[in-house]
Amino acid sequence: MPEHAHHADVVIVGAGAAGLSAAHRLTSAGVTTVVLEAAPCVGGRMSTEKVDGFRLDRIGQLLTTSYPELRRTPGLDSLVLRPFAPGILVHSDGRHHRAAERLPARSARGALTTARALASAPLAPLAARTPTRSASGTPPGSTPRSSPRSTRSTPLGTPLDQARLGSALARIAATPVDRLLARPELPAADALSARGLPSRTIEGFLRPLLSALLCDPGLTTSSRCADLALHAFARGRLCLPEGGAEALPEHLAAALPPGVVRTGVRVTSVSTSSVGTAEHGEFTCRAVLLATDARAAAELLPGLRVPPFHEVSVVHHAAPEPPLDGPALLLDADRAGPVAHTAVISQVDPSRAPVGRVLVSSTVLGPPPEESAVRAHLAALYGTPTDRWERLAVHHTREAVPAMSPPHDIRRPVRLLSGLYVCGDHRGTSTVQGALHSGRRAAHAVLTDFGITPSYTAETLPAAA
Repeated sequence: MPEHAHHADVVIVGAGAAGLSAAHRLTSAGVTTVVLEAAPCVGGRMSTEKVDGFRLDRIGQLLTTSYPELRRTPGLDSLVLRPFAPGILVHSDGRHHRAAERLPARSARGALTTARALASAPLAPLAARTPTRSASGTPPGSTPRSSPRSTRSTPLGTPLDQARLGSALARIAATPVDRLLARPELPAADALSARGLPSRTIEGFLRPLLSALLCDPGLTTSSRCADLALHAFARGRLCLPEGGAEALPEHLAAALPPGVVRTGVRVTSVSTSSVGTAEHGEFTCRAVLLATDARAAAELLPGLRVPPFHEVSVVHHAAPEPPLDGPALLLDADRAGPVAHTAVISQVDPSRAPVGRVLVSSTVLGPPPEESAVRAHLAALYGTPTDRWERLAVHHTREAVPAMSPPHDIRRPVRLLSGLYVCGDHRGTSTVQGALHSGRRAAHAVLTDFGITPSYTAETLPAAA
């Protein structure tokens, strides 16, 4: 193409969730927009690998149905969300325990009544086979995973402790976001200890749950961000996009006008009025929006802050038969091995595995461990031998999730100066909701500087969570 044809009102660098969200807001306001992506496909870290008919997420971040931007972002109305079973399945002392099985009631008092009723009722055993040997072929010598729990001895504490947990979740679900953000800010681990909940409830449920939601095993995350994560969990259901993580950015890209998104274009320089590329010359524009990850953005704009990151490894296995019935998310309250949480993903989203095959995906919050350690831990968690499981892939992302240590500003500026903007999960919360929300904020800033009144105002933007 002749270089003079490389022009748009706004050039967005990066076709991840944030950049594509911003592109929708800009194009709907009549602003000509081009999205440049260096990779051959959209999505950034929200990518999915195909192996022998399986669809394997590289990071596997958990979503919740209560994320506001999943409902409000144009292009996502056709996205199908596959929910996990209500609540969480917690493994402790060789047993499975259900926690937060029902959505909290509208009031804390109602939640207390509901939680007491739940706590006094025994958990029905999981439909599962009793293991006959361990992963190494020796008798396990442990309690079968399908043993019913005692109503007085669980990792969540006594029935009264569980009632208090239900009440706490109900309160946080009903608390406005602005009030959550006005609370004193501490590391999440310290804040949990000061909330008045029993230590066994914190260690048996809240710590493993928040570790899974935040990808932060040490819970060094800001307590405000942890409260937002619990707020989203208590108001909705954990879920995954049907077809893999890449389905979300693909839906966004497909809903944009033809020619807006251009892949395989590597950006080498940016200014307020132009973008230089390695293979396609210069793109002139009125404004540039950087929507890459934090490190790539800093390489184009030296001096831009790069936060520390949490690294994540996801191990995918094909199992000969489902090791667990139902689409449950399974957490390890004992932290007895490298796996933080695991699920039979093909039961959550059948499209991720060939017909008749079983996909088990397990998340390690750190570098990839030895396969033998993973298999042994999964054998203990599921209560079944894993020596016949086939490892499909191991995806290790060193800079998977930006850290949100206190003090953390969940609305970091997206406008650097007139004509130059930045968005991404590193500008808000390190979630898909945070990425989509930052794209909306950046588009709002661009339109305001262009003198265009958006169809929404900054005050009505949903808070990141």
